[in-house]
Amino acid sequence: MKIVVDCRYVRTDQHDGISRYTAGVVEALSHKHALTMLICDERQLKLLPELPWALASGPTSAREPLVALQVNKLEPDVVFTPMQTMGTFGRRYKLVKTLHDLIYYRNRTPPRDLNPAIRLLWRLYHLAWWPQRLLLNRADAVATVSETTKHLMQEHRLTRRPIVIVGNAADPAPADAPTHRTMPETRELLYMGSFMPYKNVETLAAALHELPGYRLHLLSRISPGDRERVSALAPADALVIHNGTSEADYLALLETATALVTTSLDEGFGLPLVEAMSLGTPVVVSDIPIFREIGGDAALYAPATDAAAVASAIRRLEDPAEWAARSSAARTQAARFSWEHSADALLTALEALTTEGARVS
Repeated sequence: MKIVVDCRYVRTDQHDGISRYTAGVVEALSHKHALTMLICDERQLKLLPELPWALASGPTSAREPLVALQVNKLEPDVVFTPMQTMGTFGRRYKLVKTLHDLIYYRNRTPPRDLNPAIRLLWRLYHLAWWPQRLLLNRADAVATVSETTKHLMQEHRLTRRPIVIVGNAADPAPADAPTHRTMPETRELLYMGSFMPYKNVETLAAALHELPGYRLHLLSRISPGDRERVSALAPADALVIHNGTSEADYLALLETATALVTTSLDEGFGLPLVEAMSLGTPVVVSDIPIFREIGGDAALYAPATDAAAVASAIRRLEDPAEWAARSSAARTQAARFSWEHSADALLTALEALTTEGARVS
């Protein structure tokens, strides 16, 4: 079985969500089966494992509808792509596409930095289900990252194809990471994520008014407009705005934080939860189905838009026994998610497809 993995969404500088997912899956899968990485820029190789690779046009290129004609030259039996938009015209191989979430069907507000025309098209695309069905049904199977999203896909009848869970995961903890945590003396809270409207960072900022002595670290890159807006909602000196952080600094902050916090209205997975829990850092999150799936009994939950309830949940961690119990439970919960498990599920799906009769879209 010749496998090609679409790595064209991998970044050239620092991972974002899709980039990290791709790199994690391809690394783990390569330990189980030979594969070839499909890239569109040789600079992507510095964020990928040392494996055979081939070049193709970029996923946002005008050539994308016909990209299968380029991939055909590699003579793959099956291709896995971490997105649902890969072109399929003329393909001669089995194909597994990925749909990570349905966030923008319920939260249609697009990124604030897009121009008005793109924002309008964004909203129009998510008014109907049929474009998504068309994309997904052009594959032979569809992957998604959680049971929550799988159930939503089934509820909305988004595909006739088999759906397999190829979950997200945190990278392994550094070898020198502590195996046992003690309650921090300071009260530092971490938020890792974007400032899109559905992320609902406003509730976290408002909750700080009821948390004297706490500081909230905003770790991701932030636009000047979002910075001004969020800062206006929080008490003076309660926010620490990093505007981006390195992997090493992120891990160091997680190892000393009281908790990782997020009040998203919706998510496809919640990777920062797993990253925090794997290091024994408790998580306080909004009470939404996907966070119940990822956080299990380890997380503390509060209604997404109730700042007082969020603050109350955070204050529960001021009890050393509570903090220690949540820290221990967090490690146990995080162990449920690994790239090895994801690679096993994906390889099983790929093998099933290649033993079936040929079907080309």
